[in-house]
Amino acid sequence: MPGLVAAETASADSYVVEEGETVDGLEVVGATVVVRGTVDGDLSGAAADVTVAETGVVTGDVNVAAANIDIAGRVDGDVSSGGASIALAETAVVGGEFRVGASDVTIAGNVAGNVVVGADTIRLTETAVIGGDLRYDGDISGVEDAAVAGSVVRDESIGGAGVDVAPWVIDGALAVYGFVTNLLLGAALLLVLPGFSRAVADRAVSDPLRSGGVGLLTVVGVPVLLVLLVLTLVGIPFAVAGAVLFGLFGWVALVYGRFALGSWLVARAGGDNRWISLTVGLLLGTLFGMLPLVGGVVDVVVSLVGLGALVLVLYARYGRGSREEPAPEAGGEAEGAPSAA
Repeated sequence: MPGLVAAETASADSYVVEEGETVDGLEVVGATVVVRGTVDGDLSGAAADVTVAETGVVTGDVNVAAANIDIAGRVDGDVSSGGASIALAETAVVGGEFRVGASDVTIAGNVAGNVVVGADTIRLTETAVIGGDLRYDGDISGVEDAAVAGSVVRDESIGGAGVDVAPWVIDGALAVYGFVTNLLLGAALLLVLPGFSRAVADRAVSDPLRSGGVGLLTVVGVPVLLVLLVLTLVGIPFAVAGAVLFGLFGWVALVYGRFALGSWLVARAGGDNRWISLTVGLLLGTLFGMLPLVGGVVDVVVSLVGLGALVLVLYARYGRGSREEPAPEAGGEAEGAPSAA
């Protein structure tokens, strides 16, 4: 993926700008990003972790939302970011303003402009240098040791300006995102593999206990097999590829499990429409997923049933089924069988 994103958009699991490398701006989506080289422009988007190493340079602004943001290099523009933990290392230099919101913020570097921070815990070290004003909201320490050229003011309106987001808003947004992505995958499966998808749903509905048991064995057995491949050393590439494929397999199994649940409910209501079944199953799965504890248990059970049904259908079609003679069609005669007198 790093070779395909062409230095504009990073959507892989990880993206690294190596030392000596220059990219023309970088927009990240759900990736772990490390900048050791130069981003000629803005660094923006949403990611799991963002790191600007000591050798890293961002000639524009840093506008990212991430779980952890660590800046040890140089940012010529502003830093306007939010996350769980944000740290400005001793070697960091920010040419503009530093406006962040997080649970934990540490400032040990140099900021040429103003600093606006909203956080539960704010720490300034003796190496921190702020060329403008410091406005903050939260528990702060180390101000007396830092060099602040402007005024130091506590501003309780910072938290009300949007630094903190209600948990239900985040949960709701994630739920909608999950529903849409699962719906897209389910629609693709129904369009490309309509007969196979129906067979998986039928297997899950007709024999949920066996399907769930096979799903549980698969969840336990495949990781053990992957670990054994890693121990052989030569099997490490196969183990990595297998882990990725198993993750995708598990996602498909989750969608099939919810599709089976929707099919069962629609059939109980006297209907038979695969698209309604898919939508109902995914919608219920999304709603259950938002419930504490109970929703997680239901989702695990549905996923195991879907995984087991998927494995059983695959085995029947390409395992055992490929070694058996096909059964004669109804009303016909098997090839080579004696005809009735």
